[in-house]
Amino acid sequence: MTPPSDVTLALSELSEGRTGAASRLLPLIYEELRDLANYYLSDEPCDHTLQPTALVHEVYLRIISQRNGTWKNKSQFFAIAAQAMRHLLIDHARRRRTVKRGGNRRKLSLDAAAPMAFRDEYLVALDDALTELAKFDPQLSKVVELRFFGGLTIEETARVLENSPMTVKRLWKVAQGWLHREIMKGD
Repeated sequence: MTPPSDVTLALSELSEGRTGAASRLLPLIYEELRDLANYYLSDEPCDHTLQPTALVHEVYLRIISQRNGTWKNKSQFFAIAAQAMRHLLIDHARRRRTVKRGGNRRKLSLDAAAPMAFRDEYLVALDDALTELAKFDPQLSKVVELRFFGGLTIEETARVLENSPMTVKRLWKVAQGWLHREIMKGD
């Protein structure tokens, strides 16, 4: 894992518009992004059309090309990466489950022992529930996005949200309960 100070320095250079900053940043964060991508795609079949390397590259390109302004630190970068990864994974899942390709909505289980054969449906249901959650409590939605899609720890999430770790733990539990109830409703 690359020390946050190295990443923060590279992000600062990127914010200043220094030539080659984006190229210097990629090797510093690549393995962590790849680990996240591998985690999200680990239960997919080996012939899955979205591969970890492609997901990492797409996320990185989206972030670098769309981000204007000042980067604060590594945690902020991974918060933005979490959001980008969420959108890419959800878009991919929605495309795969369209009716013309034979996809149908199913009632989902959050049981850890449940097969991941319904991964696309789960991601779409999670995204729908997060969208609803954000309507009445954006902070809860952001906690889930950072923890689930960004892979941030409680402490990292607390830094990004500028809250205490205890507050983030409480928000995480509330969000998990709410999402569980929403996803279990099904259609």
